[in-house]
Amino acid sequence: MTSKYLALCAALGLVAGAACGKKDADQKKNAAPPPVPVSVVAARTTDAVYYDTYPATAVALQSVEVRSQVTGFITALSFKEGELVPKGKVLYQIDKSQFQAAYQQALAGLASARASAQNANINQTRYQRLLQQDAIARQVAETAVTTAATAGSQVAAAQAAVAIARTNLGFATIRAPFAGRIGISQVRLGTQVSAGTTVLNTISSENPIGVDFVVTETDIPRFTALQNRAGGAGDSTLRFVLPGGQPYGQPGKIRAIARGVDAQTGTITVRLQFANPRRELKDGLSGVVKVLNTQSGNHLVIPNQAVVEQMGENFVYVAAGDSASQRKVQLGPRLADQVVVLNGIKAGDKIVTEGVQKLRDGGKIKISAPGAAVAK
Repeated sequence: MTSKYLALCAALGLVAGAACGKKDADQKKNAAPPPVPVSVVAARTTDAVYYDTYPATAVALQSVEVRSQVTGFITALSFKEGELVPKGKVLYQIDKSQFQAAYQQALAGLASARASAQNANINQTRYQRLLQQDAIARQVAETAVTTAATAGSQVAAAQAAVAIARTNLGFATIRAPFAGRIGISQVRLGTQVSAGTTVLNTISSENPIGVDFVVTETDIPRFTALQNRAGGAGDSTLRFVLPGGQPYGQPGKIRAIARGVDAQTGTITVRLQFANPRRELKDGLSGVVKVLNTQSGNHLVIPNQAVVEQMGENFVYVAAGDSASQRKVQLGPRLADQVVVLNGIKAGDKIVTEGVQKLRDGGKIKISAPGAAVAK
C-alpha cells in the first residue's frame, strides 16, 4: 500500500511540474520584445549648397591646322615644339628661290609694260596734234589711241602679276595666325609640302579656354537665364573639376549655347569660358562641370544612414519617448554624409541613425550614445 501511494504522488508531481514549465514558456513567448538600442540625432536646417554635374571637355576657342599655301621644300623650322608663340611669329620657311625669281620677273614685266605704255601715250599725243594739222591720216591717229589703251591694260596686268608673285613669296614664310601654343611638327627639314593639303602643325589658343558639355532640351531656359546673368570674379555658379577631382580655381561664364538641339539625343551643347592664366586647362582635357542648383538654400539635413529604402520609397524613424514611428520622406540631393529632406519631417525631430535595421513602426527603443547601438 505504501509503495503504491508513493508512486502515485511521484506521478502527480511530474504532471504538476510539466504544467508549470509550459506556463512559464507561454509567458515568455507572449512577453513584449525588449527595446531596441538606437542612437538619434536632431534634424537640423543648414545652408545646403549643392551642384548638378555634367561630363565636360576643354576646347580651344581658337584652333587651326597650319598648312602651306604654296608647294615647295621645308628649309627651316623656327620654333620649339609645344611652346607658346606670339601672333606673327615665323614658324616654317619654304624654299623661296623660285618665288623670289618669279617676283623679280614680274617686276621686270611691269617695268617693260610701263615703258611701252609711256611710249604709246607719247605717240597718241603726237598723232592727235598732227591730226589737228591734217598732217596724218585719221586712221593712224585712231590706231595710236587703241595702242595706248592696250598698253595701259598691259600695265594693269603686269601689276597684278607682281602682286601675285609678291603674295607667293610671302607665303613661303609661314607665320602664326594668332597667339597660342604650337604642337608637334608633322614635317621635318627637307620635306616637300603641297599647297593646301599638307598639315604642318596645329596651333591653338589657351587663355581664355572653353569647356563644352551637353544638357537636355528641358534645361535650355535655365542656361539661357544663366547666360544673360552677369557674374563676378567670386561667382561660384559655374565651376570646373579637373580629372583628378581637384576644383579648378577660376569661375566660368557661359560663352555660347549651340544653334540647335540634336534631334536624336534631345540634347544641346553649352560652351563655358574660363580664364586660364597658368595654362592648367588643355585642349581635349576631360573633367566635370558643376552648376549651382537653383534649389540650394536653407534646408533640413539628416545623416544618410538614417534613411531606409522600401519598395522605391524612403523612410526614417522618428523617436518620441520610448518608441519610434516610421515617416515617409522626400529626399533632395546628397551632401557628402548628409542628405537634404524636402518634406516628411521638421526641424528638431529626433531621427534614428543607428539601429534602424532592427526597428518596426511603433517599436520600443532605448536611446544610446552614438556607436553604442551598433556595438550591441
